Amino acid sequence: MVSIALGLLIPFLGTVIGSAFVFMMRNGMSDHVQKSLLGFASGVMVAASVWSLIIPSIEMCDDMGKWSVLPAAVGFLLGVFFLLLIDDLTPHLHIGTNKPEGPRSHLSRTAMLSLAVTIHNLPEGMAVGVVFAGAEQGSAGISIASALAVSLGIAIQNIPEGAIISMPMCAAGNSKWRSFMIGSMSGIVEPLGGLLVVLLASAITPVLPYMLAFAAGAMLYVVIEELIPEASSGEHSNFSTIGFAIGFVLMMILDVVMG
Repeated sequence: MVSIALGLLIPFLGTVIGSAFVFMMRNGMSDHVQKSLLGFASGVMVAASVWSLIIPSIEMCDDMGKWSVLPAAVGFLLGVFFLLLIDDLTPHLHIGTNKPEGPRSHLSRTAMLSLAVTIHNLPEGMAVGVVFAGAEQGSAGISIASALAVSLGIAIQNIPEGAIISMPMCAAGNSKWRSFMIGSMSGIVEPLGGLLVVLLASAITPVLPYMLAFAAGAMLYVVIEELIPEASSGEHSNFSTIGFAIGFVLMMILDVVMG
């Protein structure tokens, strides 16, 4: 149980560490560094989706023969459409843009930036929770070590994400402490969402293959809809490509070695 609690908190710690960069860098984050970090985050999330979520989802349904891919396909699409729905129903503002998305509201710019980050962090928390739920049930050969690899990989991805949140907020006029707190708290949804999934582990066992793929679909929605477009726009897009490759390989190695 201690390992599960630790695993749920590790990604949040990554966000806190990344948000603390606001105290260390005076002139903000350069464009090529930001794009490298966005690419790295994308690579980690893609690798985690494939190696730690989709493949175990298919392996859990081996007894279905050639139809073993069906639960993964259904769960994946549900995850994508769920994030699409949340994106449409939640007023939010992405970093680097001035045009809010979702329904019109009177929320402040800071509040809408925070909501955008929360939308990003939701599938990551679900992913950590569902792999620990699978490990707890002994399903599809998912071990605690493999679940910790996912948690550690997302924590590494959260470090640049925390910096990408807090530093632009500071540059926009918020104090360093305010930027740090908002950046840090944007990650609190991850352990909370993961804990809820773990607590419901026994109830979700029959649909665990769908849940694994659901988390993968939600994570890849974030990557394709937000991270990659931001990383590839303008100059220095080659830095994001290099960052993606490094993030993908690191997460793949973590999953295989610790799994």
